[in-house]
Amino acid sequence: MSVHDRRVLSVQSHVVSGYVGNKAAVFPMQVLGYEVDFINSVQLCTHTQYELIKGQVLNADELKCLYDGIKGNGINRYSHLLTGYVGSTSFLHEVIRVVKDARDANANMTYVCDPVMGDNGRFYVPEDLMPIYRDELLPLADIVTPNQFEAELLSGMKITNEVEALKAMQTLHDKGVKTVVLSSYETGKEDTLTLLGTQLKNGKKTGCKIEYPKLNMRFTGTGDVFSALLLVWTHKYPDNLQLACEQVISTMQGILQRTYKEAQLLAGPGGTPSPAQSELRLIDSKVDIENPCVQVKGVALSF
Repeated sequence: MSVHDRRVLSVQSHVVSGYVGNKAAVFPMQVLGYEVDFINSVQLCTHTQYELIKGQVLNADELKCLYDGIKGNGINRYSHLLTGYVGSTSFLHEVIRVVKDARDANANMTYVCDPVMGDNGRFYVPEDLMPIYRDELLPLADIVTPNQFEAELLSGMKITNEVEALKAMQTLHDKGVKTVVLSSYETGKEDTLTLLGTQLKNGKKTGCKIEYPKLNMRFTGTGDVFSALLLVWTHKYPDNLQLACEQVISTMQGILQRTYKEAQLLAGPGGTPSPAQSELRLIDSKVDIENPCVQVKGVALSF
């Protein structure tokens, strides 16, 4: 696999301190051998769980300027394009233009779309981004990685069980998406989350389910790391979605368990970790990213 098969453009948020957006996604991809160019949709001092937030929001013209510069230098041929948090409709429309243009440069480019809109029933982007994701961006995507809330928004369906989840995921396939991975949904078990993945290839549908432990702590940046890892592992195992997802979840468990342990130590007995104490221990988890110890196994779904 040459370096030309491992060249990624990542468009999402950036923080000076901490790990969300590109700060969370770029490092794992680089550790796993991928060249990553990145454009920031916003540049903030920290993520938004901190008390004081300062920074800048890029607009569509700035994205166009940066991408057109890359294109003008003849270096806009990417094997993969990854998008995450976008804060405005104009920027998202420019993302659509970038995706189309990058695919013109390489018809075989894989586009991984993390439709970052919200979680736990709450939007944290303008609500008018949702129909743009649903109607304009999803049909361009090869892989989408919604959480439960985002899958419900994009499909127009409530998810309360596996049957409903798979039905919602099929609506995303119907828009042209080849691989849909529901990164997590609540199964009703207090200490467990479930991943569901489905893939359409050569007219055949395959899928997998992975149940994994839910840690009792609020993390940030997990979805960004998840999508970056899925980009890599689906590239390494294009015909085995279950194996790819096992690698992703096992890596995530290694990172989160280390983060949880360190945060609890810093907070002290009975204490609640602060946002700074809860930052992902991404650098400390380099070995988990490079060589994930498979902690969870999936089961195949039949259709």
